[in-house]
Amino acid sequence: MRLVMNEPAERMDRPYARRWWALLVLCLSLLIIVMANTALTVAAPDMTRDLGLSSADLQWVIDGYTVPYAALMLLLGAIGDKYSRRGALVLGLVVFGGGAVFGYLADSAATVIAARAVMGVGAALIMPATLSLLAATFPRAERARAITLWTATAGLAIAAGPLVAGALLQDHGWSSTFLINVPVAAVALVGAFVLVPPSKAAHHGRIDYVGGLLSVVWIGSLVYMIIEGPHFGWDAKAVTAAAVAGVGLVAFVLWELRHPRPVLDVRRFAQRRFAGSNLAVALFFLAVFGAFYYLTQHLQFVLGHDALATGLRMLPLAGAVFAGSALTGYLTPRVGMRWTVTAGMVGGTAALALLTRVDGSSAYGDFVAPLVILGLAIGLALSPCTDAIMGAFPESELGVGGAVNDTSLELGGSLGIASLGSLLSTSYARHLSDATAGGGLPAGALSTAQDSVGAGYQVAQGIGAKARQLAEQAVHTSDPQQAAQLKAQAGQLAEGAQRMKEAVGSSFSDAVAHTSLVGAVILGVGTLAVALLLPRGAARDDQPAEEAKELVGSGVKSITTEVH
Repeated sequence: MRLVMNEPAERMDRPYARRWWALLVLCLSLLIIVMANTALTVAAPDMTRDLGLSSADLQWVIDGYTVPYAALMLLLGAIGDKYSRRGALVLGLVVFGGGAVFGYLADSAATVIAARAVMGVGAALIMPATLSLLAATFPRAERARAITLWTATAGLAIAAGPLVAGALLQDHGWSSTFLINVPVAAVALVGAFVLVPPSKAAHHGRIDYVGGLLSVVWIGSLVYMIIEGPHFGWDAKAVTAAAVAGVGLVAFVLWELRHPRPVLDVRRFAQRRFAGSNLAVALFFLAVFGAFYYLTQHLQFVLGHDALATGLRMLPLAGAVFAGSALTGYLTPRVGMRWTVTAGMVGGTAALALLTRVDGSSAYGDFVAPLVILGLAIGLALSPCTDAIMGAFPESELGVGGAVNDTSLELGGSLGIASLGSLLSTSYARHLSDATAGGGLPAGALSTAQDSVGAGYQVAQGIGAKARQLAEQAVHTSDPQQAAQLKAQAGQLAEGAQRMKEAVGSSFSDAVAHTSLVGAVILGVGTLAVALLLPRGAARDDQPAEEAKELVGSGVKSITTEVH
């Protein structure tokens, strides 16, 4: 057995014998990309305290990863198609691992954001490469099953990130969560050389760099606008980003329509299966990322679970994703992707609808059913969509196909965190103002508490600390009258601290219910749109010619084998 796999996938006259081991490497590469975000959600409170991050700093620590990741995927996917898909994967793992080490060593908001941006560049190389190598390595008959496992890995990473980060945070600082990615990236790097066959497009002309750069401009500007506007207000920066995104999109579409070899043939969006699948992926991750954003906060702040306990309580989601993936692998070939995708989106809508019942008295048990249903929905809906998107591209554009799928995912996720997160923040602030009205809370303290649920509990703790300080003064005061006054004040402050704590918890719970209602409406309307877009039947109605030839060739080989 050769130490390094050098035979290109395109030159093999039969399916690659170690393709399932190669899939494991691709799934490991995907795992760290998703975990890089989900692990950060449980490390954010410690990071905020240690570095003194403002809410704006924390937002850009999270989203400094997203902007380069989303903006660069299409161009880097096309470059990987032309030169080397495995090379793109290897380079991406090196850049990603280097960014993770940089993040571990970072000691300020600026350096953490820079490290996250470097990791985002690495992710933009890795993500489309995983799907393009999967499609190049697996025969058409097995590709749907391989994509199902790839999708299930994403579901596992959603829960594994908080779990592993929580375990590290028991004995180590927040910076240790960056190191989660380094050993996995190292193993995937070795596995890429040993197990993953090299691949590139057999016939690929000059890269449309102008179209690629226009895609970077409009997608990057759009993601920046999605992050900046809802969270920090529609100031000159957000409005300028919106204008650049709009102009860039128009320029991109016009250029691609006229270019003989576009980086992305935008005419594909006229195909119902392709357009419906991309819409489903974007809408689904809008709901999933938005819900994950506020569920982890509710588990940590309102229910008081530490990082490890939060990760453990997200495991039902991961298990349900695997169950849903197995179910879609059985159902989709029999009833068609329209039914499985629609069923998954209906399930996602139902999960969000269940979260509208959350209130101040809700316990973890109230979240189990929504988590399980959401996991099943992810497993049902996403792998058929990814398979349909990849199937719409010829062999020479598999990297672009993977980039389109992943860009839809990332745009949806960014929009979910930004829009639902902004709605959550606004709703929480309004409910907290109502809950504390007439309680004598100073305006400055209320404003601080309205910034976030974590800030609200810090205000309550500050009031409690002041109550304890007055109680201690009363004990050491020799004047009985003054001691009585101090005790009375301490008692009033202690009651105020408890009321403040209850008000913060109930206000955030009410905000979760309100935000979930809006998310359910958005996903419900989107479900109807996707159901109308996706064509009926199990057969693929828009396969490119290369894929059809592959199917015919596979059938001839199968018949020949049976005859002999």
